[in-house]
Amino acid sequence: MLTVTDVNYIRQEVNLKRRTYSEVANQMGLDFRTIKKYADKEDWNEPKQIQRRKARVMGAAKPIIDQWLLDDSKKKKKFQRTAKRMFDQLVKEHNFQGSYRAVRDYVSRRKKELGEAAESALPLEAKPGTAQVDFGEAPFIHNGEVIDLPYLVLSFPYSNTFYFQVFRSQNRECFLEGLKRIFHYIGGVPKAIRFDNLTPAVKKILPHGERVLTDEFQRFVFHYGFTPEFCNPASGNEKGHVEAMVKYVRNNFLLPELPFSDLESLNRTFWQLAEEDRDRKHYVKEEQLSALYLKDQEALFQLPEKVFECVRYESGKPDKYGYLKVDNRLYSTSPRFAKGKVLAKISYNRIDIMTPEKELIISHVRIYGDQKKSMEWQPYLNLMAKRPMAIKYTDFYEQLPQNWQQYLEACTVPEKQQALRLLSVLLKEHDFSIATEALSLASEYGHPSVDSIKQVFYQLINGRGVRKEIEIRKGSVPVMPAIVRGASNYDQLFDKGGAS
Repeated sequence: MLTVTDVNYIRQEVNLKRRTYSEVANQMGLDFRTIKKYADKEDWNEPKQIQRRKARVMGAAKPIIDQWLLDDSKKKKKFQRTAKRMFDQLVKEHNFQGSYRAVRDYVSRRKKELGEAAESALPLEAKPGTAQVDFGEAPFIHNGEVIDLPYLVLSFPYSNTFYFQVFRSQNRECFLEGLKRIFHYIGGVPKAIRFDNLTPAVKKILPHGERVLTDEFQRFVFHYGFTPEFCNPASGNEKGHVEAMVKYVRNNFLLPELPFSDLESLNRTFWQLAEEDRDRKHYVKEEQLSALYLKDQEALFQLPEKVFECVRYESGKPDKYGYLKVDNRLYSTSPRFAKGKVLAKISYNRIDIMTPEKELIISHVRIYGDQKKSMEWQPYLNLMAKRPMAIKYTDFYEQLPQNWQQYLEACTVPEKQQALRLLSVLLKEHDFSIATEALSLASEYGHPSVDSIKQVFYQLINGRGVRKEIEIRKGSVPVMPAIVRGASNYDQLFDKGGAS
């Protein structure tokens, strides 16, 4: 917008000094048409208010377009319909008689109104489809021992509902796995999620409320398309709803200590518990939580086509024994990678050790708690076969089933070498249970050879194990005549021929 001084100068230079439009435009750095407009303008009355004529044909189309805009707001921008696409649909599906321009103008105006409404919403206001997230901690019983485990809670302040999952740690992989698991269970993604400044999500807090996010969390946010919001430092009250839900979950579902053998199975029971809890009224709105949650669900973004893989990769160098350190815990690799380079693929429950070209070397169950080392012996067995007398002094020997210990004790040195090489092959794709059964069957008639164990093993995995004895039914075989010894049979022959 030009100032009054600018307009006066243009009119004086063009109309009084007779300079050309181009000369003044070049001098002032403006467009030729702008100089011409203000130099030639004659009507300086207040601009008349533009009256919008109501497009009669748009009346029935407006609610349809509004619904389409609402549906598309849950999708990524590239999946949202254009005004032209909406116009084509109206013509084809609703016999629309209006113009494309009318549809385009209405779509443009409604998008601005929806955008302004979204921007004007206060972050802490309970809007449908927004959520809060935090960790809690509760005691559990595992293998007869009481242990404290964290649980991740995602709550919906609008409907006062929640979901939760228990993990072994509050690390980055468990954090992302919990969020992903809840997203895919509920079939959508909250529009905005408020977090504390959790270490798995926030790498650094900058002035003016800015955050540097961890690489994995930033990719997770991009993938699922939600807006992350963070509390001010030491201001947990800004996510007071989820903090209250953390206490509610512990007091109502996790106390006293729950026993479990398999954490994944336990977590599957929590979905139903959270949903059954909605059979009550909201403490303020006096509506059923289940009905309010439906509004939360309607406001969710749709899930992306692909599931996010909650993993991180770390390059490392195993020590001389082939152990790789990941998060201050040791994981075995293979003797041939000792002092070499490997790549660790780290998820919440597994550690896959791979070559730099991402070829799998060995997989481990990720260890937590007091355990500091995980050993998978299969890659080491060929090395042991070269030093069979040293096997009794390894952890592997202690882990062997009793019958394998006894078998190796009775083996000669060459037999031990053959047996260890056989186990190296068998344990690549199978656990010890089948190998142990094969040894037991092969040992029924004494000390078996390695080839005998191998033969029985492959009979078991190919469905040709121990065969049942054939049952002979009584009477199904004809009775054979009794055998009588003596010379009387020969006498009968002579009698038939007659005496001469």
